[in-house]
Amino acid sequence: MKVLIAMVAAGTMMLSAPPEQPSGETFIDKDKTKGIVLVHSKVIVSGNGARGGKSDGYVLKRPCWYEPGADASDMLKTQESLRAYWFRFTKNPTEEKFQAFLKQFQDKIGKEGRWWGPAYDASDPKGQACFSALDPFVFVPPGTTPPSGITLQELAEIARAALTVPEPTVKLNPDAKSYVNLPTWVWLDGIGETRRSVTAAIPGIMSVTVTATLEDVKIDPGTTKDRAEVHEEGCGAAGKPYVKGGTFACGVRYLRSSIDQPREQYTLTVTTVWPVTVEGNVVPFQFAPVQLDTTRDVPVGEIQSNVTPPAGG
Repeated sequence: MKVLIAMVAAGTMMLSAPPEQPSGETFIDKDKTKGIVLVHSKVIVSGNGARGGKSDGYVLKRPCWYEPGADASDMLKTQESLRAYWFRFTKNPTEEKFQAFLKQFQDKIGKEGRWWGPAYDASDPKGQACFSALDPFVFVPPGTTPPSGITLQELAEIARAALTVPEPTVKLNPDAKSYVNLPTWVWLDGIGETRRSVTAAIPGIMSVTVTATLEDVKIDPGTTKDRAEVHEEGCGAAGKPYVKGGTFACGVRYLRSSIDQPREQYTLTVTTVWPVTVEGNVVPFQFAPVQLDTTRDVPVGEIQSNVTPPAGG
C-alpha cells in the first residue's frame, strides 16, 4: 500500500506520491556504524559494498538536496489525482482554493523541464532541519540544476557514505599468550571480497560507482616503541599467516612483559586500509581511504629459565 507524503511550504499544502524507494531506507546493517538513511529520495543504492560490512562513518557535506522528479504533465496528473487528500489536509478547503493550488502546475504545461523535490539523510542530525528549509517543489528547465540540486559529486558522496568493508578477525601466533622477544605473527581472517563497490543512481538520470580495494594493513602494538617492534614489511593486504620455519615479516615482537599494563595485557590494533576510487573518473574528486580498526588483547609474559644446580653444589 502506498503512503502519501504531505509537505507544507509558505502556507501552501502540496501532496506527492512517494518515491519508488521507501523513505528511510538504511544502507548499513543495524548493528554497525551508521552509514546513510535516505528519506523522500529516489536514489537507489546497490552493490556488494552496500551490505554486510561496517561503515567508517563518512558524513555527507550537505545533508539535504533537491532531486529531479516528474515532468509538467505527470506532475499535474498526480496533483489532480490527490484531490481527496488535498481537501483532507488543507485548512478550510474549497473548490476555488483547490483550483488555485493546481494553477501553479497547469502553468508549466507545455514548458520544457521537470519538477524537483527535496530529500535528506536522516542519519545526520541536521538533515531534517535542512530538508524543512527547502521548497517542496521547484520547476527546473532542462539541462540545468537548481541551487541545492543534487550533482554527480553529491551522488558519489552518497555512494561513499553507503560503502562498507568487512570487519575481520585478528589471528595471532602464538595465540593465547606471547612472550618477550618472541615473534607474534599477525594476519586477518574473514576478509572475504577484497574489492567492494557501491553504485548510487537516480534511474534514467545519473549514476556513480565508488570502489574500495583492500591494499594494506597497519599494526599498532598498543604500547610504545621501547616496548615493542612492529614488522609490516611483509603484511601485504591481509597480514601473513604463521608458517613453521617461515620468515617473520608481519607482526610484533614485544620487548617488555605486559604485567604492568591495565588488565596485564596489551591491546593490539590492526587497521585495514581500503583506497577509494570513483569508477570512470566521472567525478574529479578524491575520497580518503576507508580505514577500519580491529583489536585483539595480547598478554605477554617473561620466559622463565630453570637452572638445576650441579650435584653436591
